[in-house]
Amino acid sequence: MSVEIENVRKDVRMRVETDSVMSTAWILVYLIPIILAILYVSVVIVAVISTIATLPTTPPPPGEEITIQFVPIILGIGFILLFAIISLIVYLILYYKLVRRRNTHFKRQIFLFEDIVATVKAIAAKKEVDVEVGLASCERTVRETKAEETEKSAVLWAILSAIIFLAGWYVYYFLMKDFYKHERREDGFWEDTSRILDKCGIKFSVPRRMEMLPDRSFVLYLILNIITLGLFGIYWLYVLLKDPNQHFRYHIQIEDQLLTTLESVAI
Repeated sequence: MSVEIENVRKDVRMRVETDSVMSTAWILVYLIPIILAILYVSVVIVAVISTIATLPTTPPPPGEEITIQFVPIILGIGFILLFAIISLIVYLILYYKLVRRRNTHFKRQIFLFEDIVATVKAIAAKKEVDVEVGLASCERTVRETKAEETEKSAVLWAILSAIIFLAGWYVYYFLMKDFYKHERREDGFWEDTSRILDKCGIKFSVPRRMEMLPDRSFVLYLILNIITLGLFGIYWLYVLLKDPNQHFRYHIQIEDQLLTTLESVAI
């Protein structure tokens, strides 16, 4: 049984690498279009002022042409292009990190579920307790998790989202829905595990979630985003950052508590 518990311990330690808590400061990327618009207007104003400043106060002699200073215009346009490239890179990084932490957390969770099932099996066998019904439920949850929580390419969706507007909305959709379904499935697994351990004479109370992930309506969020001309997107991105962060914090609580309980049995 020590081998099974050591595997659970390794799964718990993996969360440092897989469960990435992202700062809500990422919502500042929504200021990028506003900054680009301000820069564009500024360049136009500078170009107009530069052109007016170079105009002669008297009509030029016959045969001479009025020269326009293009340097400020070229520099301004170059700066805007540079800022646009940097903005594209920032969007690529944001979408990549959002999708990648979904993948890594879901993958780690499968490992954790499988090793917990193996551990409680070993405990039940040692105590000669019949827990087939509870184990069957846990194993079904593992199978459902493997079937539904498949990996999505973080690189591919980051590129598509940065260059295709609709692709970004689809990323928002599956991030909201996948984490909601994941959490509901996970809650059932923890309850089944608690009942199995209780049947084996081991007390393990599932900690209460302070705040459950709501089933957010993608259609409603999309309509609000369109009506507000993208301003609602600031809140939309905020919840996509906050919800997984909150989910990961609960994992720390329940995993540490479960691991302590299992380790006490092995002693």
